[in-house]
This record gives sequence, C-alpha cells and structure tokens, in this order.
Amino acid sequence: MRLLLIRHGQTPGNVLGRLDTERPGPGLTDLGLRQAAAIPEALRSDPIDAIFVSTLLRTQLTAHPLAADRGLDLQVAAGLHEIEAGALEGLRDRASVRTYLETAVAWGSGDLDKRMPGAHDGHEFFWRFDADIAVAAADADVAAVFSHGAAIRVWTAARAQNVPATFAGENELDNTGVVELTGSPEEGWTLLSWAGLPVGGMALADLSAADPLGEPLDD
Repeated sequence: MRLLLIRHGQTPGNVLGRLDTERPGPGLTDLGLRQAAAIPEALRSDPIDAIFVSTLLRTQLTAHPLAADRGLDLQVAAGLHEIEAGALEGLRDRASVRTYLETAVAWGSGDLDKRMPGAHDGHEFFWRFDADIAVAAADADVAAVFSHGAAIRVWTAARAQNVPATFAGENELDNTGVVELTGSPEEGWTLLSWAGLPVGGMALADLSAADPLGEPLDD
C-alpha cells in the first residue's frame, strides 16, 4: 500500500514554540486553515481511499477539506496522536524543548527504554502508532494519515528501511508537510518522498514561527 503521513496545519502553539500535546488541543491559525485548504489540490493525483486522523482537533480540521473533496469520512484513530510531553507540557524554553526532542529522537534511533519526563517510553509510542498504521494498511490501498510533527518524524525514522537512525533529528517537517511511504506492517516500509514544506510551498510557510515539533534537533 501507499501511506501518506501528513502533518496538521499551523496551530497557535506552533507559532509560540510551545510543547502542546494534550487532548483535544488547539485549533488552527488562519495560516493553518489556508494550509489545510491547499491539500486537496496538492494531492489531486493521489487516489486516496481512506483518511485517518488523530484525536487532536488540529488533525481533524486539517483533514476536513480533503475529506469533503473526496467524499470520505474521517476515521479517528487514538494511536496517531502526538508524542506526549508529560511534565514538559506547555513549556517553550530551550532546555525543555531540547529534552523533549532528544527523547523522541532517541526512540527513532532504537532507544525505546528512554522515558519522556512524566510520560511514556518509546515502547508505548510505537505500540499505539504501529497499531493504527496497521488498521490503515488493512483498510486502504492509499491512505492519508493526518498526524503530528514529532510522531511522524520518529515513526518514519524507526520504520522506514531506507533511512538512517539519525533521520528524525536531521529532517524538518513543516505544517502540512507530506511523507510518502510504500509497504506494509508485515513486510516493512520504504520512504518514497519527504516533502518537509507545506503542501502549498513557501507561500504557506511561516519562517518566523518557532515550531519545535517540526524542526531538526540542533547541535
């Protein structure tokens, strides 16, 4: 199957650089709504037959234009939500953001025992995310899965067979960036493309936003 992992549109937390992972979470900014509206045309050539979203409001708002365009229902999957920030929730200082990113990137590199402060370890993250990707794979030939910056980056780094373990920490994923893979849960996944910018290109990017969940881990 083909799997399109799509990050949600911009949120107020992305603009402020805040770790914002609690349910149901914020909606989209005006720019985020424009980013979402650009998705149907950007994916016009993709024969999508199922759309999955997380429990966070921002993925559902981002997916709505595509669902309306294709006449598809949104299938809410609890395992697709963002990596929980735990004790770091709501923080935006450099040290807290770095701790969050270092922990998440460690999971993508195989250190699943490392625990997010006040939250889960990597085993829990992959258990839930893998489970819902398996549902998507069983339900569709081409699935659009709307999820979150850190979750998409970490899962792809760990599950795509053709990228290095350092991939999650080295590649940005802007709001409405699209990651395309092919494969299956049984046979594994191959990364076909990583479009880290918004689907509408730089015209829909916000270079002033801090957006820690989509940015590479700095040195």
